[in-house]
Amino acid sequence: MNVYLLLTDTGTVFSTAIKKYTRKPYNHASLALDQQLTEVYSFARKKVYNPFIGGFVQEDVTKHLLNEASCEIYCLTITPLQYEHLQLILEQFERDKEQYKYNLLGVLAIPLRRDIYRENAYFCSQFVAYVIGDAGISLIDKPTHLITPDDFRQCEQVELVYEGKVKDYLIQEKPELYLEQEATLREALHHFFKQCQKRLEWK
Repeated sequence: MNVYLLLTDTGTVFSTAIKKYTRKPYNHASLALDQQLTEVYSFARKKVYNPFIGGFVQEDVTKHLLNEASCEIYCLTITPLQYEHLQLILEQFERDKEQYKYNLLGVLAIPLRRDIYRENAYFCSQFVAYVIGDAGISLIDKPTHLITPDDFRQCEQVELVYEGKVKDYLIQEKPELYLEQEATLREALHHFFKQCQKRLEWK
């Protein structure tokens, strides 16, 4: 069975600041349970325009922030038992999600190689590494609080399967979704122009 590591650069002010500091191409890590990226989990902002309110989230990669992001997607092959363990761990996070916070202090402590302990707090790559490790999958020989998104790129156990824009990957994997969105947009534009035409006729 396969799971997927999604590494992204969203281009927000916060992520750009981190990118300049780390000098790495990707600053956010997520865990996807399927190739189509319909089940994607991470620790991230809960409010689109506020990077300081964060926690455990199921991410919607069809929304603008992630949809427009540059990314790399890595495939990790695991056993059915490990996959089942991953699901159980994620269910526990989902069940208790209000207890979890984003570990911003932990991010700031990485360059100092220091562990700033915060109960029930993770940053994105720390969370992905923790969940994978807790399911019995050994990827990176490093404490989870020191693992960055770039560390996953160096793993021998993962295979790069895509590099580019998230939206282009989704078009490739789920063309029916974009055909439906395109049809909806055409219908909305048609309605808009008809209304404009009527108003001009009234004048």
